Amino acid sequence: MNFLLLAAEQNTPFNYLPIALQLLIAVGFVGIMMGATHLLGPKRRTKDKLINFESGIPSVGNARQPMSVKYFLVAILFVLFDVEVIFFYPYAVNFRELGQEGFLAVLMFVGFFLCGFIYILKKGALKWED
Repeated sequence: MNFLLLAAEQNTPFNYLPIALQLLIAVGFVGIMMGATHLLGPKRRTKDKLINFESGIPSVGNARQPMSVKYFLVAILFVLFDVEVIFFYPYAVNFRELGQEGFLAVLMFVGFFLCGFIYILKKGALKWED
């Protein structure tokens, strides 16, 4: 009984045994299942099974066509403004404790992003007609 209390109180390798055992069982299970499906599964390679599948639509043209830079720009802008929304959550949770200083900091934060958004609009980054 004292050994179990001593092992629980100290940070010993014995405390990590259940984690290591679970990891070993999980990796072993995945390996066994992958090996079993490879060995026991059917191996009928036909022309239809070997072609690339894209949503049931037949492939037309080259897949390496260049994409518009505007697509990537909009994606980056989405991430940027999405992160802005994430930063509002801690303020919304603690707005009473932050007081007037916190409110001014959030106003400054919004102001910076508003300046960036106006810059983006003036540069025409969100116009798709080009």
